[in-house]
Amino acid sequence: MPSKSDSGGACVFCEIIKGTRPAHLVMETEDAMAFLDARPLYKGHTLLVPKEHYETLPDLPPELVGPLFGYARRLATVMETGLGAAGSFVALNNRISQSVPHLHVHVVPRNRKDGLRGFFWPRTKYASEEEAAGFAARLREALRDPAEPSL
Repeated sequence: MPSKSDSGGACVFCEIIKGTRPAHLVMETEDAMAFLDARPLYKGHTLLVPKEHYETLPDLPPELVGPLFGYARRLATVMETGLGAAGSFVALNNRISQSVPHLHVHVVPRNRKDGLRGFFWPRTKYASEEEAAGFAARLREALRDPAEPSL
């Protein structure tokens, strides 16, 4: 199991967790905290973080994955029940586009015609069914790695 990363004391989210940097707290448990994003896509955009400093999802110990995503599920629910949103967008970046190197899940309230278009992702196509089958086979093979937890 990967060990937690050393934040070196300069992690913005660790400062929020310690209470040395202000944030608008949404939820706190023994192992996680959620607070409003300082630069939200939409009002209510919440960041959910583990209290221990882990940089990416692969760094998060398996026993914390379920609880963290249980909290994300609850936050997605309250985007609708608490804010009246039609739905939500739940996302997480690993390294690329991760502006703070501390694992965080974005839970964003969504409404039809809110202007967010595919989260600005370019779309592509496989050249053929064979190429798609090849990518699927590579991923299946990688999932068989005995060092990884069973799916």
